[in-house]
Amino acid sequence: MAVPKRRTSKSRRDKRRTHKVLTPPTISTCKKCGEPKLPHHICEKCGTYNEKQILTVKE
Repeated sequence: MAVPKRRTSKSRRDKRRTHKVLTPPTISTCKKCGEPKLPHHICEKCGTYNEKQILTVKE
């Protein structure tokens, strides 16, 4: 059986965990209505993408 010979130090443990971090999603604003939206997605409020009307949204 594989058993560690030495205890893993706090420094070595933390160095291994440096990349395990969550980043918040980037949020941009719609150019037409100013609502927050995800980049490269259709605005759910007004239905535009790249300043072009894609969807008709019921109010």
